[in-house]
Amino acid sequence: MDKKGNKKVIVIMPAYNVANVLEKTVSGIPKGWVDEIIVVNDGSADGTPEIAKKLGLSLVSHSRSHGYGAVQKTGYKEALKRRADFVVMVHGDNQYDPSLVPEFVKKMRDEGYDVVTGSRMILGDVLKNGMPLWKYIPNRFLTWLENTIFQTHVTDYHNGYRAFTADFLHQIPLDLLSDKFDFDTDILIQAAIRKARIAEIPHPTRYEDENSQMPFKKAVRYGLMIAVTVVHYLLHKAGIWKQKAFEVKHVKVE
Repeated sequence: MDKKGNKKVIVIMPAYNVANVLEKTVSGIPKGWVDEIIVVNDGSADGTPEIAKKLGLSLVSHSRSHGYGAVQKTGYKEALKRRADFVVMVHGDNQYDPSLVPEFVKKMRDEGYDVVTGSRMILGDVLKNGMPLWKYIPNRFLTWLENTIFQTHVTDYHNGYRAFTADFLHQIPLDLLSDKFDFDTDILIQAAIRKARIAEIPHPTRYEDENSQMPFKKAVRYGLMIAVTVVHYLLHKAGIWKQKAFEVKHVKVE
């Protein structure tokens, strides 16, 4: 039986200096659920590209680091070029449990969701498993704000475990979204303004030494950038300052 339901599933894997953990992350993805893994190397200074090649993975590299959002853009564009039906993003640093990939695929394949996002908030272990309070409180406030403004019911707007149908990705103006960490919020906003069907997959929180963590100053900038994006949307919606990023157009996919 074809676990993927005759759909092409591609995993894109953002990778920045993850040579020490890349093989562990890849080995955690259950067999038979993925057709291809594309490692998007964001200018790593370690042996990340060599490990990816050794593992037989597809590799796309930036000559220097362009940022987390830029990595996703490259990955999604590559997956669409390769005719993916479903695209799942799994972080190369093993911060998000790769064994859950089938759950993301099934939400799209069996239940018809356009977007699937992980949630660290549903299981109730987020603080116990190491999320600092200075991250937790802004996360809760910003998620409440975004749900209020965009009329959604997402428990964790700032989760980095994501999956999308190709049809959804074709509609998104990827190049108009952020190249930085707030890309995750930008693309979820794109889903909200398009009334896309969004599902959540609960998963444990991982804050381990092998995972990449956002430092305090960068987290503050990230929160401010999200607040600015929300203000921009409100100005657009009010007709005060129209912006192409928030225009909803249907793209016919050949």
